[in-house]
Amino acid sequence: MNKKEVLEIRRLLKADDCRVTRICGCYVDGHKNKVMEMKDAFLSLPDEELHKYTELLKKNLSGQIGKNLLNLEFPLAEEAEGGKQARLLALRDSGLQDDDSVSAFYDEIIGTYLYAENYMILLVHGTYDVPGRSSDHEEMFDASDYVYPFLICCICPVSLDKPGLCYDAASNSFVDKIQDWMIQNPAVGFLFPAFNDRNSDIHALLYYTKDSEDLHPEITDDLLGCTLPLPAGDQKETFNNIIEDTFSEACSFAVAKTVHENLNALLEGKKEEPQPTPLDKAEIRRFLSDCGADQEQLEHFENTFAEDPAEEPVLLASNIASTRKFEVKTDNIRISIDPARTDLIETRMIDGQEYILIPVTDNVEVNGIRIRTEQGRSMTD
Repeated sequence: MNKKEVLEIRRLLKADDCRVTRICGCYVDGHKNKVMEMKDAFLSLPDEELHKYTELLKKNLSGQIGKNLLNLEFPLAEEAEGGKQARLLALRDSGLQDDDSVSAFYDEIIGTYLYAENYMILLVHGTYDVPGRSSDHEEMFDASDYVYPFLICCICPVSLDKPGLCYDAASNSFVDKIQDWMIQNPAVGFLFPAFNDRNSDIHALLYYTKDSEDLHPEITDDLLGCTLPLPAGDQKETFNNIIEDTFSEACSFAVAKTVHENLNALLEGKKEEPQPTPLDKAEIRRFLSDCGADQEQLEHFENTFAEDPAEEPVLLASNIASTRKFEVKTDNIRISIDPARTDLIETRMIDGQEYILIPVTDNVEVNGIRIRTEQGRSMTD
């Protein structure tokens, strides 16, 4: 799914026009005991509750694609009878009306999810009459092409709110606040089936994780039967290792600066595209060449990178680029610069020692103290 498709599904979760038809839930304690199960027609909930549930569901469809939102596909084996995709299809097609199937799905999550504290499993079913689109891409709400039935599952930590003093109107005084168990934003979840090309894609799902470095492989592998890509942090580390290994002794400040500038230029040129930009072996090789790698270095890359395309790590440009800062770090110092102003920093050999140089402007502060530079003092003398 791309950004536009995710946003289209998020819009179905507005409290005043929600397309969710049924909600089920299971509260699990830290000992993996089912404390409570619930089931209800979604629109029969009180307005205050309905609003809060829709906010939780929308969180399950938030974040960056390729980082928090991952497009996962089912292996063929999981689509056979008894497979994990087939089980999800049965849940969806039942509209969550089969209590035994829903309860069994809770049991699978409880037996799989690695979490030692309380949490809530929310499982909802919805339907969407997908409007057609005219030749100029405007939606035609009176011309639905087909119905998209879907499931959203999210697993939300449940924790005690903070203790404190609160005002009690009955006694007109401040009293000790009673701590309540509160549902927090989802830690992990999914949308099934995927809404690819504005259509049901039962061969895939959209997976959500709040922490992009903790993808909960026990959920994807054991519960859903899907293979995870590299986490965003591992993608960046893999790419950095490729740069260091390819350029080897020639991996200078100038090379690192060029890599930074070229990556950000690549993202800038693709910013209007709804899908993140993947980099396969051929594209990485072309990128290395653009950054100054010679023929020998490119051959070294070819020989050390995965030969089997199936083993190639999937790297997304948005996960490996540093768009918010350009940072130079040594054992003792750290310099962070606006990523668009890499021209302000350079290296230079002075008396046989390499230095990092940054021009000094009139506006310099040290520990919050605005100082006068030598140039500023000479101009006032």
